[in-house]
Amino acid sequence: MNKIAFNRLIPILKGSVILVPLLVLLAPTVTLAIGLPTISFGVADANTPQQVSTGLQVLFLLTILSVAPGIVLMTTCFTRIVIVLAFVRQAMGTQNMPPTQVIIGLAIFLSFFIMSPTINTINDKALQPYLNEQINQEEALNLALNPMRDFMFSQVKENELSLLSDITMNNEPYDKNDIPTMTLIPAFMLSELKRAFQMGFMIYIPFLVIDMVVASILMSMGMMMLPPVIISMPFKLLLFVLVDGWALIVGSLIQSFQ
Repeated sequence: MNKIAFNRLIPILKGSVILVPLLVLLAPTVTLAIGLPTISFGVADANTPQQVSTGLQVLFLLTILSVAPGIVLMTTCFTRIVIVLAFVRQAMGTQNMPPTQVIIGLAIFLSFFIMSPTINTINDKALQPYLNEQINQEEALNLALNPMRDFMFSQVKENELSLLSDITMNNEPYDKNDIPTMTLIPAFMLSELKRAFQMGFMIYIPFLVIDMVVASILMSMGMMMLPPVIISMPFKLLLFVLVDGWALIVGSLIQSFQ
């Protein structure tokens, strides 16, 4: 850029620096004059403590909704299911078949199926009494937390629970009521990861045997430049279809939570 063009650009930059803050300041006035709809938060216009409390509750609810996927991952059976299904796809060597959306969708619906007793308990003991104004919010949260804790305690391993308890707690707990939820959730996650990888290892074994057999046959035939994966993939798919693999995987996953 030459000097003349730069000198012409300086007034434009100065005008922009002045114009942009001015537009920001005048935006509400211009909006009201034109009649465009505006968005406002209730906390700013609150005049009583009740209105402030309502606005804060709305903000708290929006925050909870933003972290809801993480809560679902940490406190339900979704983690084990999606990891095992991903191991199945990798073991077969089909890359993106089935697609990731299909795996996640199947994992979500299986999670709802497995968690249905816990969800029904929460609905009967916490949600419906709260909607009927029989209990307050704090009591509803405590009643909803108990079934989730029972589910996590039924799946968590003693080793992981002892590890997290020794790190976070000063005194040794006597029963499960002494273990806080913030300690139970990471222990439950570690147990889910451990079981998922154990199941993934068992899934890999038959497909690994097929790869080894195909690779040894190709080596004996002198076809060392031919990738064994290309030849073994149809045999893997054939084995998986003949043994009704998806039904076996899904049935094993459901039975692992009983």
